[in-house]
This record gives sequence, structure tokens and C-alpha cells, in this order.
Amino acid sequence: MNLRVLRTELRRSVAPWAGAVVLVPALAFLYLLDAAWWRDTTAWTAQWTPMAMWTRSLLFYLWPLVVGLGALQGLRDHRSKMYELLTSTPRPARHRAAVLTGITALTLTTAFALLVLVGAVQVWGNTAYTHAGWLPISLVGALFLVAGATLGMGAGRALPSALTPPALAMTAFVFTVLMHASLGRTETLTSSGIPLTEPNQVSLLSPTVEEVRDALLTLSASVHLGQTVWLLGMAATGFVLLIASTRAARLIALAPLLAGGVAALLVLPSDPARMYVVDKAAAEPVCDGPVCVTTTQRARLDGLVGPGKEALRLLHTALGNRAPVSVRENATVLPWGSTPRWSRDSVLFEFDDAMISGVKGKELTRALIAQAMVPMCVPTGWNGTAADPSAQSVAVAWVTGDLEPLAGTGYSAAEQSAAARPVWQDLKALPQDEQLARISAMRTAALSCEGDPLAALKGGASR
Repeated sequence: MNLRVLRTELRRSVAPWAGAVVLVPALAFLYLLDAAWWRDTTAWTAQWTPMAMWTRSLLFYLWPLVVGLGALQGLRDHRSKMYELLTSTPRPARHRAAVLTGITALTLTTAFALLVLVGAVQVWGNTAYTHAGWLPISLVGALFLVAGATLGMGAGRALPSALTPPALAMTAFVFTVLMHASLGRTETLTSSGIPLTEPNQVSLLSPTVEEVRDALLTLSASVHLGQTVWLLGMAATGFVLLIASTRAARLIALAPLLAGGVAALLVLPSDPARMYVVDKAAAEPVCDGPVCVTTTQRARLDGLVGPGKEALRLLHTALGNRAPVSVRENATVLPWGSTPRWSRDSVLFEFDDAMISGVKGKELTRALIAQAMVPMCVPTGWNGTAADPSAQSVAVAWVTGDLEPLAGTGYSAAEQSAAARPVWQDLKALPQDEQLARISAMRTAALSCEGDPLAALKGGASR
């Protein structure tokens, strides 16, 4: 493709508009809406993999538009009313189709690359963990756009009607919705009996991805492979439809799409645990003595070491050999709705915990002690806190000697003090052995997520 042909196609095709439709609405979504993609460690500007996943998730809206614009492009020859003249030229139809798909692929890929570049510049300044594992997510996303536009062009050429572009865009939108609703999800129960739905194999035919809930989660290699097979079949069908001139040839053109779909379903994983997997390199611990974070958060280790070691010292003084011996960022990613798993030997924490994220120094030490004594028991993926701030305040006071409210609990200082002070005074009045027995019962209930820590502190049944 020489520059003259390139300039001509850019002037006479909808390819530049397709690129603008990808870039402008995507940036508007990201910057005008205060949504989950701006929050915590999974923000689209925080880490490379969440950036790739969030930009890919926008294809839920962008992909149907691109398919519709492709169909509009496919009507060009029909609208020119000289289709017979074009087919009579010595230039093969596949050459003209290749130029059209090539310029469309170029503009769509450039627009998506610019979108990713905007995020990449910010991620570069926000994390010390750089890797290439996110690239396949974005490359497959770009391939979805190119394949969708090519299929749209082929459909527009095969069905030359003014209704074809809107009908095809709506069909593509319904497809993405169904892939994330009834067809693409399976109802199940968590280990604790909570009903929920999880993605199934068919949902991976969709251009978008699940909401990003953990910076350590990424798509598996088999997902990339299966989706690539599916998209190559889709693009091949679109291209053959562009050059097909008979009804029989157009029917045959559907074969790559069907074959790609069948082959993709044979490659794509059926187990949700093999679709979204933990990036083992990102989850590798980086430690300074007994204080460890994951590789993704190693830039935050220095600010954690001092408060973490102080928390371990205070816990050892209070609990003796029953105290935890390390502070570790929790790298275990559990399925939605699962009950958290805590450890007696390690203080497991997450940077997205409101008690941890907004504090430092002494307040961070107190937050780590609270996490060691009364960790949260909110099912994975749910919002809120199931840890009683009264029990947490009393537990921290028992370790440090001072009853003070905790930050990030969702309760005011006055509410925490009013609830915790009577319990703290009663506990302090008990002999040391009885205090230790109640603290041990409280920790057992809290760490197992099967009891009431505050009831245990008061001397009642913990269950």
C-alpha cells in the first residue's frame, strides 16, 4: 500500500471515524466517570495488568460500534452505484479488500494503542514492577476490534441495505450483553452457601473481560490462544465476504467463523479458576526481614517496614510465643463469596483495606495489630467490614495499653469509644490469666471467621 492509496482511503473510508470512535469515548469513560477503575491497587493507572484489563473492558461498548461502522464501510461500493464497474476492472477484488481492511486495521490499532499509551504513561510513574505479561491482553483486544470491523465490512457487502449497520451493531451489542448475562454465566454456590454466578467457557468469546477485582489476576495463556483462534476465523469470514460475488461463496465464507468458534471452545478453559489466574511473578514476596509485600507493591515496602516490625514487637510482648512472627501482604486470591483465610503466624493484610491504605507510622502499627487480632471476615468480593470496630479497638488497646479509635472502620471515633470503653474497662479489671483467655477466645473466633469476637471478649459464647 503506497502513500497515495493510503491518503485516498483515509479520505474516502470511515476508518478514521472508527479510530475516533474507539479513542474518544474510551477516554471520556475513563476520565469523566468516577468508577472502580480509579480506585485502590486495581486502578487503571496503578499497575500494568489492571490497565490492560480496564481498557479491554471498554470493548463492551466500543466493539459493537466498530462492527456497525465496519458494516457502513462495507456499503461503500453499493452506495457508489458502480459496483459492476469496479468488479470489471483488472484489479482483483482481494487487492481492493486488502487495502480497505488494512487501513481500517491500522486506524483501529493505532487508536487502541493510543488509549493504552495514555494509561501506560501513568502506570510507569506509579509502579516499580514492570513486566510484559499484560501485552497479550491488549493485543487480543486490538485484534477483537480489527476482526469485528472486518466482519462488519463483509456483512455490509453481503447485505447491502441501509438497515445493515444499525442492525449489526445492535446484534453485536446483544451478543456482548448475553455473554455476560444468561449465556456466559453459570449459577453456582460458594463454599459458604452464597448464590452467585461465574463466567463460563462461552463468555470468553466476548471482547470484554470481567471486572478487575485483584491486581494479581490475569488471563491465562489458553484464553489468549482460544480467543486468537476465534478472531482469526471471524476476520477470515469478513474478508471472504468482502470478495465473494455469489450466494454460494458467501455461504462458504461462514465456514471460518464457525470453525474458529468450535476450535476456540476446544481450546478455551471451562474452569473459571483457569480463566483468570494469579500472576505468579507479580505475587512473589519481596521482604525486609519479617515484613513482606508482593512484587507489585515493592515500592511501598519501605513505608511498611518500621510500623510492621513495631507491630510484631508489641504483639510478641502481649501474646508471647502465640504472637505472629511476620507481616505479609495477602497474595491469596479466593473465588467470589469465599470466606477469608487468616493465619496465626502471619499478619495478613491488603493495601486496599481502608484501615491500611490511608495511614502510616503509629496509626499503621495500630492498624496492623488490629488486623492480627481481629481481621475482617467479609466474603471475597463484597464491600464493607465484618470486623467489629469495638472488638478491634479493645484488642489494640490490650496490646498497646491505650484505648483509641481506629481509622478506616466506617465508624466515628465517638461511636467506637462509646461501644468499646465499657468492654475495655471490664476486661482490664480481670486477672491477667482471665484477660489472656478471653483474648485467645476472641482471636480464635476472629481468625476462623466462625464466631463473635466481641462476645468472646465479654466472656460469653463466641458462636
